[in-house]
Amino acid sequence: MRSWRKSYGGPKEACGVFGIYGHPQAAELTYLGLYALQHRGQESAGIVVSDRRKLQAYRGMGLVADVFTPEAIGGLSGDIAIGHIRYSTMGASTIKNAQPFQVEYSRGELAIGHNGNLVNARSLRDELEASGSIFQSTMDTEIIIHLLAKSTQPTFEEALVSTLKKIKGAYSLTLLRENQLIAVRDPHGWRPLCLGKLDDSFVVASETCALDLIQAEYIRDVEPGEVLFIDKDGPHSLKPLPQTSHAFCIFEYIYFARPDSNIFGGNVYAARKALGARLAEEYPVDADLVVPVPDSGNFAALGFAKSSSIPFEPAIIRNHYIGRTFIQPSQAVRDLGVKVKLNPVRELIKGKRIAIIEDSIVRGTTSKARLRALREAGASELHMRVSCPPLISPCYYGIDFPTKEELIATRLHGLLHRGISHPAGRVGIQRGIGENAVNDRRRETCDIRVTNDE
Repeated sequence: MRSWRKSYGGPKEACGVFGIYGHPQAAELTYLGLYALQHRGQESAGIVVSDRRKLQAYRGMGLVADVFTPEAIGGLSGDIAIGHIRYSTMGASTIKNAQPFQVEYSRGELAIGHNGNLVNARSLRDELEASGSIFQSTMDTEIIIHLLAKSTQPTFEEALVSTLKKIKGAYSLTLLRENQLIAVRDPHGWRPLCLGKLDDSFVVASETCALDLIQAEYIRDVEPGEVLFIDKDGPHSLKPLPQTSHAFCIFEYIYFARPDSNIFGGNVYAARKALGARLAEEYPVDADLVVPVPDSGNFAALGFAKSSSIPFEPAIIRNHYIGRTFIQPSQAVRDLGVKVKLNPVRELIKGKRIAIIEDSIVRGTTSKARLRALREAGASELHMRVSCPPLISPCYYGIDFPTKEELIATRLHGLLHRGISHPAGRVGIQRGIGENAVNDRRRETCDIRVTNDE
């Protein structure tokens, strides 16, 4: 979902979606589902519920636990619900952009939540505005609503299919009507989306960790190109979009997804650990300790330590009351977050040769501060190992590094000669992930950020 500016140069975002059908505590369970997905966005949260007659919405700015008071949840009655959490990089941090969006139009009421980016949003919005559409937000998600409202197809299902054939890019969607929950995943499958079951209720979520929290059983992933309808007759799906190559976002494995989730046919924890083992194989080091950068480097460090037979030591302590610097809105806040977020244990670091394991380097802001802190703690040597290859290209499909100028790997050449070692590009990272996937889908991943292939 893109935050739109008139210059059409707005920043990109990623989010989390959740939906449940047929449960009397739909709002409460959606709240819990969003809580499990909080790592996917910290800026705003929203829930829309249907009681089979009308839709009710509650949205707010901030964390899930802060937005939804007991009174707010208690006011959302119904047995069908969708929820959404969002982050943005800069600007457009207003309640008007909080999702799910809710509208009333000729076919009734509708709510929608979107994880991803539409790459043809500029041209679609220009066409819609030229024909008289008035937009209430700066999100490309609203384009989907306008296309649905303008469709002349006789049924909602046909209107939805017609709309999906017009949009291009990454989208995992949840839609809510008075009596129906709908989940949609783009034909490339860029963002994860899964289907689960809780007793007689059905659940959809961005990650399986949300199913785990509410004790729902995982059934399967929503397939790329699938339009899944859930109503009184249970789940039934269409695959009306042209088949194409899959492009599962590899950065979900590296950083974005929670380690206890299963996505794209594999476990995130196992994939990150395997990447660490691959890193130790390709770039061994003579060190006294393997130290992860918490929390995202923990599992790669475990794999690195096991493969290299060097003791693993969590010698950097994280303040868990500080948000993830990757998803803070401004660089100034990111810089502040780095200083207060992590603190090395001097007694463990002093005089030691440290192999410090990071999952990725994006802007380089946090890495510089961490290395400085370790030197000040008395490390005799620092050897940085990064489980993701250098990020050299922007992402157009919903991860927060939109320009090459922001990526340190495009500004600094010869990183391997500066003491920073990465796995050997596409082959190394795909081998690391593929070896631990339930299904070997490494050839179906999107790794544009490390290859610059468009």
